[in-house]
Amino acid sequence: MEDKITKPETGLDPADWNDIKTLGYQIIDDMVDYLRNIGDRPAWTPIPQQVKDEFKKPLPQTGTDIFTIYEEFKQNILPYPAGNIHPKFFAWVQGTGTPMGALADLLAGVMNNNAAIGDQSALYVDKQVVNWCKELMNYPADGSGILVSGGSIANITAMIVARNTMIDNAKNAGVYAAKGKLTAYCSVETHNCLGKAAEVIGIGSEQLRKIPVDGRFQIDVEALKNKIREDKVNGFIPFCIIGNAGTVNTGAIDPLDDLLQIAREENTWFHIDGAFGALAKLSPAYQQQLKAIEQADSVAFDLHKWMYMQYEVGCVLFKDAVAHRAAFTNTVNYLTAHERGLAGGPETISNYGVELSRGFKALKVWMSLKEHGLEKYSDMITQNINQAFYLGDQVKQQLQLELMAEVTMNVVCFRFNPGNLDVEQLNILNKELLMRMHEAGIAAPSYTLLNGNYVIRAAITNHRTRRAHLDEMVAGTIKIGEALMKEFDAKLFKFDFLLQ
Repeated sequence: MEDKITKPETGLDPADWNDIKTLGYQIIDDMVDYLRNIGDRPAWTPIPQQVKDEFKKPLPQTGTDIFTIYEEFKQNILPYPAGNIHPKFFAWVQGTGTPMGALADLLAGVMNNNAAIGDQSALYVDKQVVNWCKELMNYPADGSGILVSGGSIANITAMIVARNTMIDNAKNAGVYAAKGKLTAYCSVETHNCLGKAAEVIGIGSEQLRKIPVDGRFQIDVEALKNKIREDKVNGFIPFCIIGNAGTVNTGAIDPLDDLLQIAREENTWFHIDGAFGALAKLSPAYQQQLKAIEQADSVAFDLHKWMYMQYEVGCVLFKDAVAHRAAFTNTVNYLTAHERGLAGGPETISNYGVELSRGFKALKVWMSLKEHGLEKYSDMITQNINQAFYLGDQVKQQLQLELMAEVTMNVVCFRFNPGNLDVEQLNILNKELLMRMHEAGIAAPSYTLLNGNYVIRAAITNHRTRRAHLDEMVAGTIKIGEALMKEFDAKLFKFDFLLQ
């Protein structure tokens, strides 16, 4: 090792800080132009194979000039995003972010906090943001919550707390502490992350009872009651009922008041998955329909969806702060709080969740809420809902389009239907139509299956969307659909080509 000791000590900071300053100025200029003109780009652009091949190259052994790296980013990465910041992106449920949110992430990256422990500003900001989230949902001030990566971890966190609260000693003994198999209940329309949550907490996906829905895709309350009675007779232990505040397929809101009453009668935990839909509570028209959130034991929602914030940040809230903390806290020497100094700060956030290492995700929330204020977010969410109802009306007015589910919030499901095809043919036609719409960059809705029917699904959580963008998607759907039917008539398109 003696030869290595003679080498000069080094680090990873730049040899010339002016290079970083120059590149930083260039990046800001480029990104402002990129965002300002984002609507002029296609909604989605396929990645050429030669670009994909660039990402198969081996690990670099020596360094590259930072300006060269940035040029490579602009050439091979920036032109080919998923597109969720585009005004005509309606796929899945994804937020758009804001310029200020991007700057907040830059600032958080420079600070590079482990924002979980220590007497540092990040923990105070985090606590304030959680308190603001409680205000959003009208949760009690003495409730609790934690910022997480998104709805999946938020729901898993809630299920852990539910299990540990409803079953004595479950934190130590797990599901073996119960005097029977634990069961939880949700509708068949519930997001698949709840199935993963059931696996994570040890009850297994089979014990997550998926209850049928009615014609509006809401949970069948009577079927739920019957299944709970049946399970209890057979020795199962119901411990949690999960309600949907906006299903991912159609945006349907379960009868939350009814579910709350059943949960209280059965002495079970009541959790609401409100990944995007809980935030409709900020729109005056939905406050009463979502009022049960205020009485739920826990609620999960994403700020990076319908609060338009940068990925990634979600939240889960709990009415009972003691139960929340008890589910995760433990005592270890290296996390012991001190009276003063760096270890004398707020309680470590790891006492409220599974992570100890975490970035400063609260900063973008803090800065965004300060920039826009609650009223602006209420207006934006209401605007998206109104746009969804507008899109539903436009679909109804087109003879070749068919609305496949009642519009109840911000999700619109429709398909192209020329009127002379069977279900299987319609499914193939609309799948091909959607792929061509994406490839042409016209718009980027997603898809789902409703009662066996393939549908085009537009979820509007986009602050850049205008009604004209929805009109363009409708026109594009009809144009591509008509072209496909002409190809079929000319023997250029076959309805069985996807069935091989």
